[in-house]
Amino acid sequence: MSWIDTGLDAALGRIDAFVNKRLGHDTEPGIALALTTRDQLLGVATAGLADAAGGAALRASHLFEFGSIGKSFTAVALLQLREEGRLDLDAPVTDYLPWFAVQSDYPPIATHHLLSHTSGLTGGTDFAPDPRYEVWAARDLHVAHAPGEAFHYSNLGYKALGLLLERLEGKPYAEIVRERLLDPLGMRDTMAVIANANRPRLATGHVYRDTDRPHRPGDPLAPASWLETNTGDGCIVSTAADLTAWLRMLLNRGSGSAGRILSEESFALLTRPVIEMSPGSGRWYGYGLMTFEQDGQRLLGHTGGMVGYVSAMFGDVERGVGAVVMVNGPGAPLRIATDAVAVLAAAHDGRDLPSLPDEPDPDAVPDAEQFAGVYRSGDRAWEIVVSGNRLSLVADGQRAPLLPLGPAAFRAEDPALAHIWVRAQVEDGRAVALTHGGDVFHREGLDAPETAALPEEWRAYPGHYRSHNPWASDFRVVSREGRLFLLFPEPPDGFEGDQPLDPLPDGSFAIRSGDYAYDRIRFDTVVDGEALRANLSGADYYRFFT
Repeated sequence: MSWIDTGLDAALGRIDAFVNKRLGHDTEPGIALALTTRDQLLGVATAGLADAAGGAALRASHLFEFGSIGKSFTAVALLQLREEGRLDLDAPVTDYLPWFAVQSDYPPIATHHLLSHTSGLTGGTDFAPDPRYEVWAARDLHVAHAPGEAFHYSNLGYKALGLLLERLEGKPYAEIVRERLLDPLGMRDTMAVIANANRPRLATGHVYRDTDRPHRPGDPLAPASWLETNTGDGCIVSTAADLTAWLRMLLNRGSGSAGRILSEESFALLTRPVIEMSPGSGRWYGYGLMTFEQDGQRLLGHTGGMVGYVSAMFGDVERGVGAVVMVNGPGAPLRIATDAVAVLAAAHDGRDLPSLPDEPDPDAVPDAEQFAGVYRSGDRAWEIVVSGNRLSLVADGQRAPLLPLGPAAFRAEDPALAHIWVRAQVEDGRAVALTHGGDVFHREGLDAPETAALPEEWRAYPGHYRSHNPWASDFRVVSREGRLFLLFPEPPDGFEGDQPLDPLPDGSFAIRSGDYAYDRIRFDTVVDGEALRANLSGADYYRFFT
């Protein structure tokens, strides 16, 4: 790893050490990190592999898909049209995209609502390879609330913005972004379309091999499915170094090397904190960018995820420093990017550099004793055994490690159980119940609540459903104590863990997320007592044999 001579040797060496510490721990198989000030690129560090199977080393010249970081490109292009008097952000979207429609009893959705993820739309499932049909099909979807009322991340909304942009300009999205943004910033290694023509330059994307189960760092990887896309929610490829030109424009408040991309007024609109992303989180969304404070820094940027790639781009506008992180597989790019910016900020301020954070034991469980005990479901018993800060599950006569996936969430390393999360219900510092799919185990000595039987007409619905969609390939529907629940092995954007299904009068079910239901699911084609198809917010999934 090499950097230009800037007098920041100690800071850059500290960042090098941190990247090497992350690689292989929770970030693999390869990583590219580019650092910048508002004036110049400091350099690019690469580590790991461009192709895990072939063993080729990752190079600074490799392209990466950077996903939702591209939302800021869509937002900036639309703000340029506003500056030109061609777009009113508060006018209904249908003024510019007349065929856009949704099921709604509320005032119309405006461009502002789509930009800030406050439209009430579903997040979308990327079920169609082209954005036009998925956006057109929104006419069959119900919005969850009045526009502007709440934040819900919606890739579908940004797909609509990309189509709105194309309609106003009369050009393909890739051409608009190149002419308006990439060429003026000199971003010659960036293309605003993911296509076969640029595939040879890309580092190979990687996903976890076993798609039907929750994942942990270190699980086996496999090459990701290749797909082409041209959507406004994220379809841009670049090198880590080239993307820093975009970051420098942000650090300079809308000004690039050849002049302004955005006026000061438009930059203020782009970055203003429109809405908190979740109550109390301290993370605010503007137009295609998020802001938050960390250790005295106000950070601006976005994360990105594609099939086989994750990324992060964040900068400290006040101090004029930033970082871009690209990974061709699973990883923790946000943490790497924000820690790198923290080191650069300390060097800028003349403060002592932050020390390398200690890496926690990935198998350790905080407050492990709260989970220990015997849990019963009918005549079955599970026992959680504590050894130090680690857990084991004794189930059906087999003992297996119980590894943490998140707060009160685990994966049992037993082949019969590993495909579904084990979740604990904690009350007053003690787990009182465990769930695993449709099973609920209550702590021994506590009375299990009375539950109703699953209605007869719903008994055809539980099962495992799959599609060929690489973004969200499968989910399970389970019957649990008289209710149906939706379970993803890894929840896609806009979904959560175990989500209850609330019946609606038309026979479909609302999928509740907090106070709102952004998605619906409907089952049909019942054969021999089993539904063969489930439609999830417009996307068809089919009963699978596993």
